[in-house]
Parts: sequence; structure tokens; C-alpha cells
Amino acid sequence: MKGPLFYSKILLFGEYGIIKDSKGLSIPYNFFKGALKTEHPLSEAAKKSNDSLKKFANYLAEMQQEDPSLVQFEIEALKQDLDGGMYFDSSIPQGYGIGSSGALVAAIYDKYAQDKITVLENLTREKLLHLKAIFGKMESFFHGKSSGLDPLNSYLSLPILINSQDNIESTSIPSQNINGKGAVFLLDSGMTGETAPMVQIFMEKMKHEGFRTVLKEEFIRHTDACVEDFLAGNIKSLFGNLKQLSHVVLDHFKPMIPQQFHELWKKGIETNDYYLKLCGSGGGGYILGFTEDIDKARKTLEGHRLEVVYNF
Repeated sequence: MKGPLFYSKILLFGEYGIIKDSKGLSIPYNFFKGALKTEHPLSEAAKKSNDSLKKFANYLAEMQQEDPSLVQFEIEALKQDLDGGMYFDSSIPQGYGIGSSGALVAAIYDKYAQDKITVLENLTREKLLHLKAIFGKMESFFHGKSSGLDPLNSYLSLPILINSQDNIESTSIPSQNINGKGAVFLLDSGMTGETAPMVQIFMEKMKHEGFRTVLKEEFIRHTDACVEDFLAGNIKSLFGNLKQLSHVVLDHFKPMIPQQFHELWKKGIETNDYYLKLCGSGGGGYILGFTEDIDKARKTLEGHRLEVVYNF
């Protein structure tokens, strides 16, 4: 048995800001994917996944009891399949900020939810918000608190524009220019990051008025501008706003940037060869990069693995 494939995602813009109603833009990233599979006997990695899914199944049973109107699952079928050796086979690296738990949540919803909302129907804002609420509740099992956006992106496999917490829509992004020199890339930090502790640091910072002001007047303002520029294809303006955004993150989100990348981050801003930003909650995993000249960026970032995800 092999289920349909669910892809990783990249939140291009909006990390942390979307908690406080900034705009956000999330795109599917087909390089990494996962699917539900069954095998006998289970390998060590598959056994680990299977054990985790059994705990998740119990959580889903409780979740639907607590809020029966939100969603109902075929819990018995899920438990039977897990007893039969089902696991989530995934190439999505965990703790890298590209939605490993999101793809898993999407796969379970797709296979076991009753009266599920599908991609084929007319996706009204109400349906999208309902799906996001279901996914947020499901993914909370892994993160403590989840917006539900990662699973939504993985489930629909469409770019999603977040206008505010209760205003989301599927969108289209400008076509890639395959021969373009400009690029969005992933930079591997070589270490995993944990979402929950990073969000905890952010929430602590939010208690200080100075930080709240920076978030609103600088971070959210530049994030919103980046989303608008990217969707409109205003590359010149986009890079101006990216530079500002990269600066704000370096100055005010230092704990979320792995120590050994502080200098590289600064170097990008000073040379204008590239601009770095957080990919997901930070603390490790991937760092997101934007450049107007990928060859120049590769040279400046020699010794680091760059993975191009989009060409301008």
C-alpha cells in the first residue's frame, strides 16, 4: 500500500509575523515528499514512525470527542492500518522548517477524515479557514501550537496567500524564469531546529513594548511589502524590502539565527550579493536566501550547500 504523495512547503514570507496578522506567502516545494506506506517487517525508521502515529491516532480520537463538529475520523480503520504496519515514509527532513509534520497531517486527513473537503471542489474562504482550523488542531500534537498552514499547503499543493489570520486564499505566483539569474534558495545550516522553543522565545520577546513596536512598524511592514512585490513581480522593489527585512531579523531575531550564520547574514546585507531570512521558526534547519545573481551568491557562500527553489 502506498498513499498519495504530500509535498514539503516553504513559507517565503510571514514567519512569526503571521502570528500577529502580517501577510504571508507559502508555496509547495516538490523536491521533498512523503506518503503513507505499509511494510512487513517494519524497519527501525518505519517502526519509529508507526509508534508515533499510534500516539497521534489516540490524540485524534480525543480531539474529535472534544470538538465533534470540527472533524470526524475513521479512527478504527486508522488503528487497524497502524496495527498492520502502516507508517509515514518521508524524504522531508525534520526540524528544517519545511513542513515535515504538515505533510503527515495532510496525508492522515486525506485518508481518514469523514466528509473531507477536497481540492476539486470550489474552495471558498470558509472552507479554507475550516481546513486550516482542523489542520491547526491536528498539528498541535507535534508543535504545541500550530497555525495549520503547513498541512493546508501540503494538502492543496497550491501557493497560499495569507492576508491575515482569518483571511487566506489560494493564489498563483509569477512563472519562473528558468534562465534567470535571480533566485530564491535554501541554505542548509547543518543542524535541526525545534519549533516550540523558538516560538517560546518569540512570545517572551512579545512581552516587551519595544519589540512589539519593531514587529509592527518594521518587520510586518517589510514582510507585507515583500509579499506584494513578489506576487506583482516587482523585483527591484522586492530586493529593497528584502534587505530591510534581513536587517530587522539580524537585529531583533538573533536567537533564531544559528550563531555561526550571524556573520554570513551580515555579509549578505553589506555586499548585496544575497539576503538571508528565516525559513520557518529558525534555530537551525534551512535558512532562506534571495539573490539577484545566483553565481555571485554561490561564490560568496562557497563551502555552503545551496538549493535553488525558484528562479527570477
